[in-house]
Amino acid sequence: MARSLTDKNNQRGFTLLEMIATLVILSILSVSAIPIMRNTVKRQREYELRIALRELRGAIDRYRRFYEQFPNAIPIQERTESGYPRNLEILVEGFTPANMPTTKKIRFLRRIPIDPMTGTTDWGTRSYSDDPDSFGGLGDDVFDVYTKSEDIALDGKTRYRDW
Repeated sequence: MARSLTDKNNQRGFTLLEMIATLVILSILSVSAIPIMRNTVKRQREYELRIALRELRGAIDRYRRFYEQFPNAIPIQERTESGYPRNLEILVEGFTPANMPTTKKIRFLRRIPIDPMTGTTDWGTRSYSDDPDSFGGLGDDVFDVYTKSEDIALDGKTRYRDW
C-alpha cells in the first residue's frame, strides 16, 4: 500500500507553542497555590496551639481545684501561697498526697504538649502575682501559660503569645 502525501503531514504531537502555553498556565497555578498552602499550614498550627493551651490551662485549673479541696494533701515543698503549681513539670510528675489514705501519685497531665509555633515544650509562664500583660513569670507559681513565639496570627493583629 502506498501512502499519500497528506498522511505524512498528519503527525500527532504538541507544537512548541502549545507546550509553552501549558507551562505558563501550570506556573501561574502553582505560584497561586503556594500562599494558600502556607495559610493552611499556619491555620493548622494555630488550631494545635489552641488545643495545647486549653490542655495546659485545664491541668493548671484542676491542680488549683485539688488544692482548694485538699490543701494539706500537696507536699509542703510543692505548695505555693496562691495554690497554683510551682512549675509545669509537677503537673506531669505528680506527687503522692500527704494526709490521705491513697499512696498513688496524682498527676494532672500525661506530658507537656509541644508548642506548635516553636516546636519545643518550653512554654512561657505567668505567675499569680504577675501583671496580666507581662511575659516574665516572676512569681513562684504557674498561673497561666503562653507560647514564646513572636509571630503574628492569621488575623494580622494579634501575636500568638497574647492568646
